[in-house]
Amino acid sequence: MERFRGKAALVTGAAGGIGAAIVRQFRAEGAIVAVADRDVSGVEADAHLPGDLLDPAYADALPTAAFDALGALDIVINNAGVITRGPVTATADSDWALSLGVNVEAPFRICRSAIPIMAAAGGGAIVNVSSCWGVRPGPNHAVYCMTKAAIASLTQCMGMDHAHENIRVNAVCPNEVNSPMLRTGFARRGFDPDTAIAELGKTVPLGRIAEPEDIADVVAFLASDAARYMCGSLVEVNGGKPVG
Repeated sequence: MERFRGKAALVTGAAGGIGAAIVRQFRAEGAIVAVADRDVSGVEADAHLPGDLLDPAYADALPTAAFDALGALDIVINNAGVITRGPVTATADSDWALSLGVNVEAPFRICRSAIPIMAAAGGGAIVNVSSCWGVRPGPNHAVYCMTKAAIASLTQCMGMDHAHENIRVNAVCPNEVNSPMLRTGFARRGFDPDTAIAELGKTVPLGRIAEPEDIADVVAFLASDAARYMCGSLVEVNGGKPVG
């Protein structure tokens, strides 16, 4: 199946677990893909656009850079994200700036720049990565929940505002995913990642936490013509596990 034959896609956070799975999926299905992350040297793609999403100029220019490199821009996947744990009283200014910059400001800037490019070409699809924790906040992740709620709300607004331009904006909302980000977080807190992930899986009705490919499949669906009537949707991918 080559749902994306002839399509050009930009994927941010492409060096991470979910991002790498998205890139593999889209390229396997015929897309040409531009990848963005701080270091994309290890990612197989059609165009490499390394940079820091905290740099407003880089984020603003990314869609145009992808268009110039690929010759088109049909799909944008705002996948890059960071997790800051703890209540607001344990949140440093640096945590706040990082979370707002990567999780909210960068997708905002990328969408703002990408939408006119897509509109001029007759349409496109944008998929943002929010979180179940942005739809239903959980404990001890105050800033993370807030930023993911912000991107969820932005997705819903843009989905309404740009549907008339044939630009579909939707979001996937995962719960826990077996990614390098999650594993690193466990290790930093002194847990063995394999043991912690196995224990976490016991809390999920399906019996395991998500693999990156589980999320990539839903991202691909939302970007494809199969989701042609979906605008501003927030799709939870949680294995049946509630937030909490």
